[in-house]
Amino acid sequence: MTKQNLHIIKNLVTAIVVTLFFSCNNDFNEVQKVGVLQNQPIGEAENIDLKYTEYKDDTVQVLANLLSPKMLDYSNRDFAFSEFPNGVVLKVYDEDNNLTTITSGYAIYYTETGIIDLRDDVVIATHTKDTLFTDQLFYNDKLEWVFTNERFIFKRLTGTTHGFGFDSDKTFKKYEILEMGGDIELNN
Repeated sequence: MTKQNLHIIKNLVTAIVVTLFFSCNNDFNEVQKVGVLQNQPIGEAENIDLKYTEYKDDTVQVLANLLSPKMLDYSNRDFAFSEFPNGVVLKVYDEDNNLTTITSGYAIYYTETGIIDLRDDVVIATHTKDTLFTDQLFYNDKLEWVFTNERFIFKRLTGTTHGFGFDSDKTFKKYEILEMGGDIELNN
């Protein structure tokens, strides 16, 4: 091969490599996703025991304690969420350290909206013995408001209410029942 042909091949290879180099898009977010499918969780945790605390007046007060056998972290999605496929137990303490316990067989927490979707045997039991039973309940973390459009049973010291659709503040002091009805319990 002559020197001139070698020079032409060298220039041609250089031109191809430069073209390929400048045509590549190096988006760091896309590079981070390599090896992680968007349908898969970015993290998994088992036997969660998470405490939310507040430092006030030189003391640390526990505001809530989240317990769950498993959590899947989908913060790699455009609409980030955490999933609790085996359910949760959430213990919430008010300013007087009174306990409200929330349990469900499944839960999902949407990070951006602060909405918690609780499903499968949802029970909320307050320190005043008010207890709400339903199949699905939403909790708005920012507004501290619970709501469902499903059938529910609401037991209070004054009696039991059955219905469809329930809206309430987190203390059950201000609540609205959308539709009364359902099975009625009679004590003989």
